[in-house]
Amino acid sequence: MAITASLVKELRERTGAGMMECKKALVEVGGDLDAAQDYLRKHGQAKADKKAGRVAAEGRIELAEGDSSAVLLEVNCETDFVAKDENFLEFTRQVAATALSNSPASVEELMAQAGSAGSLEEARKGLIAKIGENITVRRFSVVEPKGELGAYLHGDRIGVLVDVVGGDDVLRRDLAMHIAAVNPRCVSADDLPSEEVERERQLLADQAAQEGKPEAIVEKMVEGRLRKYLKDITLLGQPFVKDPDIDVGQLVKGHQATVQGFVRFEVGEGIEKRVEDFAAEVQAQVAAQQKG
Repeated sequence: MAITASLVKELRERTGAGMMECKKALVEVGGDLDAAQDYLRKHGQAKADKKAGRVAAEGRIELAEGDSSAVLLEVNCETDFVAKDENFLEFTRQVAATALSNSPASVEELMAQAGSAGSLEEARKGLIAKIGENITVRRFSVVEPKGELGAYLHGDRIGVLVDVVGGDDVLRRDLAMHIAAVNPRCVSADDLPSEEVERERQLLADQAAQEGKPEAIVEKMVEGRLRKYLKDITLLGQPFVKDPDIDVGQLVKGHQATVQGFVRFEVGEGIEKRVEDFAAEVQAQVAAQQKG
């Protein structure tokens, strides 16, 4: 059967795959559109499985907001070039919108949800086949606030949602921007595990003891340094990024507000990125050619 341009075009519209891949699929199955569609899906699965081990530390943070909740989502790819691709952007928007609508309990549950064509997991694998990079949906958070949400995106690299009771839109946005910039661990010291605080206290005590100070002074030094440590890592203790003369706790109190919690995602945080040594790679290729 002759593989016409119109047949290739129809398969491409159905699947979003490239022209050459569509033509190859149609040739393989003798021009049957449905069989060609299945062929491309299987081919996409194989490509996705092959690329699954590759490090995906680039990507974007997506924000989706509803009437009473919002979602932050991180989707990763291998290069910042693909992170700006319209197909990738469309996929991240679809995944975020689905998370907002259905509030799944896990990434696995989210990816099993229906998308525009098959499940979101099938869409992810199809996108890998089309773009040629590993793509992963790493994490998401659905936030249903006790108060009102402040949201902030720093480009597409950092996203913040902060739940604030009281205050106004300006305060909520300022708090979200501060969290994006300074990256506090939690709202206040009360949110830290007691064993972590005790471990830090013991560490500071050991350091102070090595300085040869009297025991009574050591105790005061430790408590002072512990207070400073806790202020540095907690939102309410940090100097406000737009006015360092006050801390965030004073800012919030001045607006008769309270911070219930926050979520902050940054693209690739905690992912070990592979560092390419291109000079070494070229030398290795030259050496291999010389041996050959």
